[in-house]
Amino acid sequence: MENKNISDITPEVFDLTERIYQTGVINPELYTKYQVKRGLRDISGKGVLAGLTRISDIQSFIAQGDEMVPCEGKLFYRGINIKDIVKGFIQEKRYGFEEVAYLLLVGEMPDKKELKDFTQLLAHYRTLPTSFVRDIIMKAPSQDMMNTLARSVLTLYSYDDKANDISIPNVLRQSLQLIALFPLLSVYGYQAYRHYHDGQSLFIHVPDPELSTAQNILHLLRPDSKYSELEAHILDVSLVLHAEHGGGNNSTFTTHVVSSSGTDTYSTVAASLGSLKGPKHGGANIKVVQMVEDMKKNLSDWTSESEVKDYLTKLLNKQAFDKAGLIYGMGHAVYSLSDPRADIFKSFVQNLSEEKGLSKEFQLYSLVERLAPEVIAKERKIYKGVSANVDFYSGFVYSMLKLPTELFTPIFAIARIAGWSAHRIEELSNAGKIIRPAYKNVQEERPYIPLDQRG
Repeated sequence: MENKNISDITPEVFDLTERIYQTGVINPELYTKYQVKRGLRDISGKGVLAGLTRISDIQSFIAQGDEMVPCEGKLFYRGINIKDIVKGFIQEKRYGFEEVAYLLLVGEMPDKKELKDFTQLLAHYRTLPTSFVRDIIMKAPSQDMMNTLARSVLTLYSYDDKANDISIPNVLRQSLQLIALFPLLSVYGYQAYRHYHDGQSLFIHVPDPELSTAQNILHLLRPDSKYSELEAHILDVSLVLHAEHGGGNNSTFTTHVVSSSGTDTYSTVAASLGSLKGPKHGGANIKVVQMVEDMKKNLSDWTSESEVKDYLTKLLNKQAFDKAGLIYGMGHAVYSLSDPRADIFKSFVQNLSEEKGLSKEFQLYSLVERLAPEVIAKERKIYKGVSANVDFYSGFVYSMLKLPTELFTPIFAIARIAGWSAHRIEELSNAGKIIRPAYKNVQEERPYIPLDQRG
Protein backbone atom coordinates (compact mmCIF):
# COMPACT_ATOMS: atom_id res chain seq x y z
CA MET A 1 0.00 0.00 0.00
CA GLU A 2 1.37 3.42 -0.98
CA ASN A 3 2.52 5.65 1.89
CA LYS A 4 0.29 8.68 2.20
CA ASN A 5 -0.36 11.58 4.52
CA ILE A 6 -1.73 10.62 7.94
CA SER A 7 -5.02 12.40 7.15
CA ASP A 8 -5.58 10.60 3.84
CA ILE A 9 -8.59 8.27 3.69
CA THR A 10 -7.64 5.33 1.50
CA PRO A 11 -10.10 3.37 -0.70
CA GLU A 12 -9.74 0.48 1.75
CA VAL A 13 -11.07 2.67 4.56
CA PHE A 14 -14.08 3.65 2.44
CA ASP A 15 -14.75 -0.03 1.72
CA LEU A 16 -14.66 -0.88 5.42
CA THR A 17 -16.94 2.08 6.12
CA GLU A 18 -19.57 0.67 3.79
CA ARG A 19 -19.50 -2.61 5.70
CA ILE A 20 -19.92 -0.71 8.97
CA TYR A 21 -22.96 1.11 7.58
CA GLN A 22 -24.50 -2.27 6.80
CA THR A 23 -23.82 -3.83 10.20
CA GLY A 24 -23.86 -0.88 12.59
CA VAL A 25 -27.34 0.61 12.24
CA ILE A 26 -29.83 -0.14 15.02
CA ASN A 27 -33.54 -0.03 14.27
CA PRO A 28 -34.88 3.14 15.99
CA GLU A 29 -38.04 1.27 17.02
CA LEU A 30 -35.96 -0.92 19.34
CA TYR A 31 -35.19 2.10 21.54
CA THR A 32 -38.93 2.48 22.19
CA LYS A 33 -39.48 -1.27 22.57
CA TYR A 34 -36.85 -1.57 25.30
CA GLN A 35 -37.64 1.82 26.86
CA VAL A 36 -34.14 3.14 26.30
CA LYS A 37 -33.77 6.79 27.35
CA ARG A 38 -31.69 8.07 24.45
CA GLY A 39 -29.28 10.74 25.64
CA LEU A 40 -30.14 9.54 29.17
CA ARG A 41 -33.22 11.78 28.98
CA ASP A 42 -36.94 11.11 28.69
CA ILE A 43 -39.18 12.65 26.03
CA SER A 44 -39.66 15.83 28.09
CA GLY A 45 -35.91 16.29 28.45
CA LYS A 46 -35.72 15.18 32.08
CA GLY A 47 -32.49 13.34 32.81
CA VAL A 48 -32.20 9.82 34.14
CA LEU A 49 -31.15 9.98 37.81
CA ALA A 50 -27.55 8.73 37.92
CA GLY A 51 -26.18 10.20 41.13
CA LEU A 52 -26.45 12.68 43.98
CA THR A 53 -24.71 16.04 44.34
CA ARG A 54 -24.59 19.04 46.66
CA ILE A 55 -22.74 21.27 44.19
CA SER A 56 -25.47 22.78 42.03
CA ASP A 57 -29.11 22.48 41.10
CA ILE A 58 -31.14 23.35 38.01
CA GLN A 59 -34.85 24.01 38.36
CA SER A 60 -37.08 24.10 35.29
CA PHE A 61 -40.24 22.45 36.66
CA ILE A 62 -42.29 22.95 39.83
CA ALA A 63 -44.91 20.75 41.47
CA GLN A 64 -48.53 21.74 40.96
CA GLY A 65 -50.64 19.16 42.72
CA ASP A 66 -49.65 15.81 41.29
CA GLU A 67 -48.13 17.36 38.16
CA MET A 68 -44.78 18.91 37.35
CA VAL A 69 -45.23 22.02 35.23
CA PRO A 70 -42.60 24.18 33.50
CA CYS A 71 -41.34 27.25 35.37
CA GLU A 72 -38.86 30.05 34.80
CA GLY A 73 -35.40 28.48 35.00
CA LYS A 74 -33.33 28.79 38.15
CA LEU A 75 -29.71 27.83 38.81
CA PHE A 76 -28.24 27.35 42.29
CA TYR A 77 -24.57 27.05 43.26
CA ARG A 78 -24.35 25.18 46.59
CA GLY A 79 -27.96 26.17 47.28
CA ILE A 80 -27.52 29.88 46.49
CA ASN A 81 -29.40 31.40 43.54
CA ILE A 82 -26.96 32.44 40.81
CA LYS A 83 -28.89 35.68 40.31
CA ASP A 84 -28.24 36.65 43.94
CA ILE A 85 -24.54 35.75 43.62
CA VAL A 86 -24.08 37.94 40.52
CA LYS A 87 -26.12 40.77 42.01
CA GLY A 88 -23.97 40.64 45.15
CA PHE A 89 -20.54 41.07 43.60
CA ILE A 90 -21.74 43.48 40.91
CA GLN A 91 -23.27 45.83 43.50
CA GLU A 92 -20.00 45.74 45.43
CA LYS A 93 -18.04 46.36 42.22
CA ARG A 94 -16.00 43.20 42.71
CA TYR A 95 -14.98 40.34 40.44
CA GLY A 96 -16.90 37.16 41.20
CA PHE A 97 -15.23 34.17 39.57
CA GLU A 98 -12.72 33.53 42.35
CA GLU A 99 -15.47 33.71 44.97
CA VAL A 100 -17.60 31.26 42.97
CA ALA A 101 -14.68 28.86 42.51
CA TYR A 102 -14.20 28.86 46.30
CA LEU A 103 -17.93 28.29 46.85
CA LEU A 104 -18.06 25.36 44.42
CA LEU A 105 -14.94 23.69 45.82
CA VAL A 106 -15.37 24.32 49.55
CA GLY A 107 -19.16 24.46 49.81
CA GLU A 108 -19.46 27.81 51.59
CA MET A 109 -19.07 31.47 50.65
CA PRO A 110 -15.67 32.81 51.74
CA ASP A 111 -15.35 35.72 54.15
CA LYS A 112 -13.03 38.62 53.25
CA LYS A 113 -9.87 36.98 54.58
CA GLU A 114 -10.69 33.59 53.07
CA LEU A 115 -11.36 35.19 49.68
CA LYS A 116 -8.13 37.19 49.83
CA ASP A 117 -6.11 34.09 50.78
CA PHE A 118 -7.77 31.99 48.08
CA THR A 119 -7.15 34.63 45.40
CA GLN A 120 -3.49 34.83 46.45
CA LEU A 121 -3.26 31.03 46.33
CA LEU A 122 -4.53 31.03 42.73
CA ALA A 123 -2.02 33.78 41.86
CA HIS A 124 0.75 31.66 43.42
CA TYR A 125 -0.24 28.66 41.27
CA ARG A 126 -0.51 30.76 38.08
CA THR A 127 3.05 29.88 37.06
CA LEU A 128 3.94 27.25 34.46
CA PRO A 129 6.94 24.93 34.88
CA THR A 130 10.25 26.27 33.56
CA SER A 131 10.44 26.20 29.73
CA PHE A 132 6.90 24.74 29.45
CA VAL A 133 5.83 27.47 27.02
CA ARG A 134 8.92 26.96 24.83
CA ASP A 135 9.10 23.16 24.95
CA ILE A 136 5.40 22.23 24.93
CA ILE A 137 3.09 25.04 23.83
CA MET A 138 5.34 26.50 21.14
CA LYS A 139 5.98 23.12 19.52
CA ALA A 140 3.48 21.68 17.02
CA PRO A 141 0.81 24.37 17.68
CA SER A 142 -2.68 23.22 16.73
CA GLN A 143 -5.43 25.21 15.06
CA ASP A 144 -7.83 23.82 17.67
CA MET A 145 -7.21 25.40 21.05
CA MET A 146 -9.19 22.72 22.90
CA ASN A 147 -6.78 20.06 21.63
CA THR A 148 -3.88 22.31 22.59
CA LEU A 149 -5.37 22.74 26.05
CA ALA A 150 -5.91 18.99 26.50
CA ARG A 151 -2.38 18.21 25.35
CA SER A 152 -0.96 20.75 27.80
CA VAL A 153 -3.01 19.28 30.65
CA LEU A 154 -1.82 15.75 29.88
CA THR A 155 1.78 16.97 29.67
CA LEU A 156 1.53 18.60 33.11
CA TYR A 157 1.20 15.05 34.44
CA SER A 158 4.91 14.56 33.68
CA TYR A 159 5.84 17.57 35.81
CA ASP A 160 3.88 16.41 38.87
CA ASP A 161 5.70 14.13 41.34
CA LYS A 162 2.35 13.19 42.88
CA ALA A 163 0.38 12.88 39.63
CA ASN A 164 -1.29 9.58 40.57
CA ASP A 165 -2.11 10.49 44.16
CA ILE A 166 -5.91 10.79 44.38
CA SER A 167 -6.10 11.77 48.04
CA ILE A 168 -8.38 14.79 48.47
CA PRO A 169 -5.66 17.27 49.56
CA ASN A 170 -3.55 16.38 46.53
CA VAL A 171 -6.49 16.48 44.10
CA LEU A 172 -7.49 19.87 45.54
CA ARG A 173 -3.92 21.12 45.00
CA GLN A 174 -3.99 19.86 41.39
CA SER A 175 -7.43 21.40 40.85
CA LEU A 176 -6.33 24.81 42.12
CA GLN A 177 -3.29 24.70 39.85
CA LEU A 178 -5.42 23.85 36.81
CA ILE A 179 -7.97 26.59 37.63
CA ALA A 180 -5.06 29.04 37.84
CA LEU A 181 -3.25 27.78 34.72
CA PHE A 182 -6.11 27.33 32.24
CA PRO A 183 -6.03 31.02 31.13
CA LEU A 184 -2.29 30.77 30.42
CA LEU A 185 -2.51 27.44 28.60
CA SER A 186 -5.40 28.70 26.44
CA VAL A 187 -4.07 32.14 25.55
CA TYR A 188 -0.46 31.06 25.05
CA GLY A 189 -1.66 28.21 22.82
CA TYR A 190 -3.59 30.70 20.71
CA GLN A 191 -0.64 33.12 20.53
CA ALA A 192 1.64 30.31 19.35
CA TYR A 193 -0.82 29.22 16.64
CA ARG A 194 -1.38 32.82 15.53
CA HIS A 195 2.38 33.34 15.26
CA TYR A 196 3.40 30.15 13.44
CA HIS A 197 0.35 29.67 11.21
CA ASP A 198 -0.74 33.26 10.56
CA GLY A 199 2.65 34.98 10.71
CA GLN A 200 1.51 37.40 13.42
CA SER A 201 3.71 38.93 16.10
CA LEU A 202 4.15 36.77 19.17
CA PHE A 203 3.06 38.20 22.52
CA ILE A 204 3.67 36.23 25.71
CA HIS A 205 2.69 38.41 28.65
CA VAL A 206 3.37 37.33 32.22
CA PRO A 207 0.22 37.06 34.38
CA ASP A 208 -0.30 39.82 36.93
CA PRO A 209 -0.86 38.46 40.49
CA GLU A 210 -2.92 41.53 41.36
CA LEU A 211 -5.48 40.90 38.60
CA SER A 212 -8.56 38.69 38.62
CA THR A 213 -8.92 35.72 36.29
CA ALA A 214 -11.03 37.76 33.85
CA GLN A 215 -8.61 40.68 33.90
CA ASN A 216 -5.67 38.35 33.35
CA ILE A 217 -7.31 36.77 30.30
CA LEU A 218 -7.61 40.19 28.62
CA HIS A 219 -4.15 41.22 29.85
CA LEU A 220 -2.56 38.06 28.43
CA LEU A 221 -4.44 38.17 25.14
CA ARG A 222 -4.20 41.78 24.01
CA PRO A 223 -0.89 43.06 22.63
CA ASP A 224 -1.15 46.27 24.68
CA SER A 225 -2.78 44.50 27.68
CA LYS A 226 -5.44 47.24 27.80
CA TYR A 227 -9.14 46.74 28.52
CA SER A 228 -12.06 48.66 30.00
CA GLU A 229 -13.57 47.87 33.39
CA LEU A 230 -16.89 47.02 31.69
CA GLU A 231 -15.13 44.52 29.42
CA ALA A 232 -13.41 42.81 32.33
CA HIS A 233 -16.56 42.70 34.48
CA ILE A 234 -18.67 41.22 31.67
CA LEU A 235 -16.05 38.55 30.98
CA ASP A 236 -16.00 37.83 34.72
CA VAL A 237 -19.81 37.43 34.74
CA SER A 238 -19.48 35.04 31.80
CA LEU A 239 -16.97 32.92 33.75
CA VAL A 240 -19.33 32.84 36.74
CA LEU A 241 -22.31 31.78 34.61
CA HIS A 242 -20.31 29.02 32.91
CA ALA A 243 -18.51 27.74 36.02
CA GLU A 244 -21.01 25.00 36.85
CA HIS A 245 -24.26 23.53 35.58
CA GLY A 246 -25.23 20.40 37.46
CA GLY A 247 -23.72 16.93 37.43
CA GLY A 248 -25.64 15.74 34.39
CA ASN A 249 -24.20 17.92 31.63
CA ASN A 250 -22.01 15.95 29.26
CA SER A 251 -18.56 17.12 30.35
CA THR A 252 -19.33 17.07 34.09
CA PHE A 253 -20.85 13.61 33.81
CA THR A 254 -17.63 12.65 32.01
CA THR A 255 -15.73 13.99 35.03
CA HIS A 256 -17.76 11.72 37.32
CA VAL A 257 -17.43 8.67 35.07
CA VAL A 258 -13.68 8.96 34.61
CA SER A 259 -13.06 9.90 38.25
CA SER A 260 -15.00 6.82 39.37
CA SER A 261 -12.38 4.62 37.70
CA GLY A 262 -9.72 5.93 40.10
CA THR A 263 -7.57 7.55 37.44
CA ASP A 264 -5.46 10.70 37.86
CA THR A 265 -6.66 14.31 37.71
CA TYR A 266 -4.92 15.15 34.44
CA SER A 267 -6.48 12.22 32.56
CA THR A 268 -9.89 13.11 34.00
CA VAL A 269 -9.71 16.76 32.98
CA ALA A 270 -8.42 15.87 29.50
CA ALA A 271 -11.46 13.62 29.03
CA SER A 272 -13.78 16.41 30.18
CA LEU A 273 -12.12 18.80 27.73
CA GLY A 274 -12.75 16.32 24.93
CA SER A 275 -16.42 16.30 25.83
CA LEU A 276 -16.69 20.09 26.07
CA LYS A 277 -15.04 20.52 22.67
CA GLY A 278 -18.06 18.99 20.93
CA PRO A 279 -20.27 21.48 19.02
CA LYS A 280 -23.34 20.10 20.81
CA HIS A 281 -21.82 21.18 24.12
CA GLY A 282 -19.19 23.89 24.43
CA GLY A 283 -18.92 24.91 20.78
CA ALA A 284 -22.50 26.07 20.32
CA ASN A 285 -21.83 29.81 20.77
CA ILE A 286 -19.56 29.86 17.70
CA LYS A 287 -22.46 28.57 15.62
CA VAL A 288 -24.70 31.35 16.98
CA VAL A 289 -22.27 34.05 15.88
CA GLN A 290 -21.86 32.50 12.43
CA MET A 291 -25.65 32.12 12.07
CA VAL A 292 -26.30 35.77 12.96
CA GLU A 293 -23.57 36.95 10.57
CA ASP A 294 -25.25 34.98 7.79
CA MET A 295 -28.59 36.46 8.80
CA LYS A 296 -27.21 40.02 8.61
CA LYS A 297 -26.00 39.36 5.06
CA ASN A 298 -29.37 38.02 3.95
CA LEU A 299 -31.75 40.51 5.60
CA SER A 300 -32.43 43.85 3.94
CA ASP A 301 -33.98 45.19 7.16
CA TRP A 302 -32.69 43.85 10.51
CA THR A 303 -35.73 45.28 12.32
CA SER A 304 -38.34 43.58 10.11
CA GLU A 305 -40.21 40.89 12.02
CA SER A 306 -41.47 39.31 8.80
CA GLU A 307 -37.96 39.07 7.31
CA VAL A 308 -36.51 37.61 10.50
CA LYS A 309 -39.37 35.10 10.77
CA ASP A 310 -38.87 34.08 7.16
CA TYR A 311 -35.14 33.53 7.73
CA LEU A 312 -35.76 31.52 10.91
CA THR A 313 -38.29 29.37 9.05
CA LYS A 314 -35.71 28.72 6.35
CA LEU A 315 -33.21 27.69 9.04
CA LEU A 316 -35.61 25.09 10.41
CA ASN A 317 -36.39 23.83 6.92
CA LYS A 318 -32.68 23.42 6.10
CA GLN A 319 -32.76 26.20 3.51
CA ALA A 320 -30.41 28.68 5.15
CA PHE A 321 -26.97 28.98 6.81
CA ASP A 322 -25.49 25.48 7.33
CA LYS A 323 -28.75 23.71 6.37
CA ALA A 324 -28.69 21.70 9.61
CA GLY A 325 -32.29 22.55 10.48
CA LEU A 326 -31.33 24.31 13.73
CA ILE A 327 -31.71 27.76 15.22
CA TYR A 328 -28.53 27.85 17.27
CA GLY A 329 -28.70 29.23 20.80
CA MET A 330 -32.39 28.38 21.14
CA GLY A 331 -33.58 25.58 23.40
CA HIS A 332 -31.88 23.63 26.15
CA ALA A 333 -31.84 20.03 27.33
CA VAL A 334 -33.21 21.06 30.75
CA TYR A 335 -34.65 24.59 30.65
CA SER A 336 -37.97 25.28 28.96
CA LEU A 337 -39.39 28.72 29.75
CA SER A 338 -36.07 30.46 30.34
CA ASP A 339 -32.35 29.95 30.97
CA PRO A 340 -31.43 32.11 33.99
CA ARG A 341 -27.89 32.52 32.68
CA ALA A 342 -29.18 34.08 29.46
CA ASP A 343 -31.51 36.34 31.47
CA ILE A 344 -28.60 37.58 33.61
CA PHE A 345 -26.30 38.01 30.65
CA LYS A 346 -28.75 40.01 28.54
CA SER A 347 -28.60 43.25 30.57
CA PHE A 348 -24.79 43.22 30.55
CA VAL A 349 -24.77 42.47 26.82
CA GLN A 350 -26.92 45.52 26.14
CA ASN A 351 -24.54 47.79 28.08
CA LEU A 352 -21.50 46.42 26.24
CA SER A 353 -23.22 46.76 22.83
CA GLU A 354 -23.86 50.43 23.57
CA GLU A 355 -20.21 50.97 24.57
CA LYS A 356 -19.07 49.26 21.34
CA GLY A 357 -21.58 51.04 19.08
CA LEU A 358 -23.34 47.76 18.26
CA SER A 359 -26.87 48.53 19.48
CA LYS A 360 -28.37 47.49 16.12
CA GLU A 361 -26.79 44.06 16.42
CA PHE A 362 -28.14 43.73 19.97
CA GLN A 363 -31.64 44.61 18.75
CA LEU A 364 -31.35 41.88 16.10
CA TYR A 365 -30.35 39.32 18.73
CA SER A 366 -33.29 40.42 20.89
CA LEU A 367 -35.67 40.09 17.95
CA VAL A 368 -34.45 36.59 17.16
CA GLU A 369 -34.79 35.64 20.85
CA ARG A 370 -38.42 36.81 20.84
CA LEU A 371 -39.48 35.34 17.49
CA ALA A 372 -37.60 32.01 17.42
CA PRO A 373 -39.82 30.20 19.99
CA GLU A 374 -42.91 31.18 17.98
CA VAL A 375 -41.39 29.93 14.72
CA ILE A 376 -40.17 26.69 16.30
CA ALA A 377 -43.59 26.00 17.85
CA LYS A 378 -45.20 26.49 14.45
CA GLU A 379 -42.74 24.35 12.49
CA ARG A 380 -41.89 21.58 14.96
CA LYS A 381 -43.65 19.26 17.38
CA ILE A 382 -42.12 20.12 20.75
CA TYR A 383 -42.69 18.64 24.18
CA LYS A 384 -41.57 21.58 26.28
CA GLY A 385 -40.96 25.29 25.94
CA VAL A 386 -38.11 26.76 23.94
CA SER A 387 -36.09 29.78 25.05
CA ALA A 388 -32.69 31.36 24.44
CA ASN A 389 -29.83 29.62 26.24
CA VAL A 390 -26.61 31.16 27.51
CA ASP A 391 -24.80 30.34 24.24
CA PHE A 392 -27.15 32.68 22.39
CA TYR A 393 -25.53 35.74 23.97
CA SER A 394 -22.07 34.52 25.01
CA GLY A 395 -20.73 34.37 21.46
CA PHE A 396 -21.97 37.92 20.81
CA VAL A 397 -20.21 39.08 24.00
CA TYR A 398 -16.94 37.41 23.03
CA SER A 399 -17.13 38.97 19.58
CA MET A 400 -17.62 42.42 21.10
CA LEU A 401 -14.64 41.76 23.36
CA LYS A 402 -12.71 40.92 20.18
CA LEU A 403 -11.87 37.49 21.49
CA PRO A 404 -10.88 35.18 18.60
CA THR A 405 -13.40 32.43 17.86
CA GLU A 406 -10.62 29.91 18.50
CA LEU A 407 -10.84 30.87 22.18
CA PHE A 408 -14.64 30.78 22.60
CA THR A 409 -14.73 27.18 23.85
CA PRO A 410 -11.48 27.44 25.88
CA ILE A 411 -13.06 30.40 27.73
CA PHE A 412 -15.91 28.01 28.61
CA ALA A 413 -13.28 25.53 29.87
CA ILE A 414 -11.49 28.21 31.91
CA ALA A 415 -14.79 28.70 33.75
CA ARG A 416 -16.00 25.10 33.91
CA ILE A 417 -12.75 23.67 35.34
CA ALA A 418 -14.00 25.04 38.69
CA GLY A 419 -17.18 22.95 38.45
CA TRP A 420 -15.37 19.88 37.13
CA SER A 421 -12.92 20.07 40.04
CA ALA A 422 -15.73 20.30 42.59
CA HIS A 423 -17.49 17.27 41.06
CA ARG A 424 -14.26 15.25 40.88
CA ILE A 425 -13.61 15.88 44.56
CA GLU A 426 -17.22 15.02 45.38
CA GLU A 427 -16.98 11.74 43.42
CA LEU A 428 -13.73 10.76 45.15
CA SER A 429 -14.96 11.86 48.59
CA ASN A 430 -17.98 9.59 48.37
CA ALA A 431 -15.95 6.69 46.95
CA GLY A 432 -18.75 4.92 45.14
CA LYS A 433 -18.62 2.16 42.56
CA ILE A 434 -17.15 2.63 39.12
CA ILE A 435 -19.89 4.06 36.92
CA ARG A 436 -21.12 1.42 34.52
CA PRO A 437 -24.59 1.83 32.99
CA ALA A 438 -26.23 -1.02 31.05
CA TYR A 439 -26.58 -1.44 27.30
CA LYS A 440 -28.92 -4.07 25.86
CA ASN A 441 -27.47 -6.18 23.10
CA VAL A 442 -29.75 -6.46 20.04
CA GLN A 443 -27.38 -8.52 17.88
CA GLU A 444 -28.66 -12.07 17.41
CA GLU A 445 -26.31 -14.98 18.13
CA ARG A 446 -24.50 -16.46 15.13
CA PRO A 447 -22.26 -19.48 14.60
CA TYR A 448 -18.53 -19.09 14.03
CA ILE A 449 -17.57 -19.77 10.39
CA PRO A 450 -14.01 -20.98 9.58
CA LEU A 451 -11.98 -18.55 7.49
CA ASP A 452 -11.87 -20.64 4.30
CA GLN A 453 -15.69 -20.99 4.34
CA ARG A 454 -16.48 -17.27 4.52
CA GLY A 455 -17.82 -15.79 1.30
